[in-house]
Amino acid sequence: MQPEVTADLKDLKSTLTTIERVMDLEELSTRARELEDQSADPSLWDDPDHAQQVTSELSRTQAKLRKISGLRGRLEDIPVMYEMAEEEAGDDPAAAKDATAMADEERASLRAEIEALEVTTMLSGDYDQREAVVSIRSGAGGVDAADWAEMLLRMYTRWAEKAGHKVDVYDISYAEEAGIKSATFVVHGEYMYGTLSVEQGAHRLVRISPFGSGDKRQTSFAEVEVLPVVEQTDHIDIPESEIRVDVYRSSGPGGQSVNTTDSAVRITHEPTGIVVTCQNEKSQIQNRASAMRVLQAKLLERKREEERQEMDALGAGGNASWGNQMRSYVLHPYQMVKDLRTNYEVNDPSKVLDGDLDKFLEEGIRWRMAQQS
Repeated sequence: MQPEVTADLKDLKSTLTTIERVMDLEELSTRARELEDQSADPSLWDDPDHAQQVTSELSRTQAKLRKISGLRGRLEDIPVMYEMAEEEAGDDPAAAKDATAMADEERASLRAEIEALEVTTMLSGDYDQREAVVSIRSGAGGVDAADWAEMLLRMYTRWAEKAGHKVDVYDISYAEEAGIKSATFVVHGEYMYGTLSVEQGAHRLVRISPFGSGDKRQTSFAEVEVLPVVEQTDHIDIPESEIRVDVYRSSGPGGQSVNTTDSAVRITHEPTGIVVTCQNEKSQIQNRASAMRVLQAKLLERKREEERQEMDALGAGGNASWGNQMRSYVLHPYQMVKDLRTNYEVNDPSKVLDGDLDKFLEEGIRWRMAQQS
């Protein structure tokens, strides 16, 4: 093998060994056996909620063990691939070249997967493992800002689709001329909150406006909020006396009716003034349940923020507003997307806006961990 290949494989082996140590494979295996024993108990389903927690944790734990085992096996196979390519070099140089290219491709793919798993080990916060509730709101910039908010909505949904994560859109408020005023959606999947929380903050777009006359540059802003999905163990109780529920007819772009019944729901939490809407389901009951989930997530985040402020007052907290300074997307006079916290940048905004966010997410997670250390 070439010296650079040997060095790269040594680096990958070191990184994977560190990941295995952090994840504690022995403890994971022990936990998997415990959960398997619990799941085999016929009385487990006497409590469906607890049974669901057990089976979900078992599935996650087994998936982690399979992932690590698979990566380790692939890493051990790569030197064999290079050796086979070298053995063919004397008899069939063309075949040897193809075999080497295949080994190089597998090594690059393995590096990407190991680095992605390494980032996951950095997601150790109380809520990082949960699914994410994402809200996007247009800011300064008029119709361009509303259009920009819709572009961000597409960017995140495209990223989720490519990564194999289901997205449920709870509510979209359309702007009059173009774009959206706001949108709220849930990204399903493990570690979605920990992964997407680094996207929270103001996103800035610079371009030639497609809505104005002339060739003047327009700067637009949109705000992204990311919250963890609330679970039963969070104990976020909301008395009926504290909420006001309004129902209305769902609508789409331009006010066109998309439903013939008053199924959309708006919930106002009167003590805080938080307002949540949901209109994606045909049933008023389903919309109310979804809206309550978002309200609970917002109240949980409010509670966490209050706790952070109390810790800050005692001198134990960090910078709770780290997400406020976020990212710039420049489409004119040059092409660039730059994260203002990590300084990571690319010169292909179209790919980013089509959901190519993985490197930005990785750099954001690494940056946040460095800030917390």
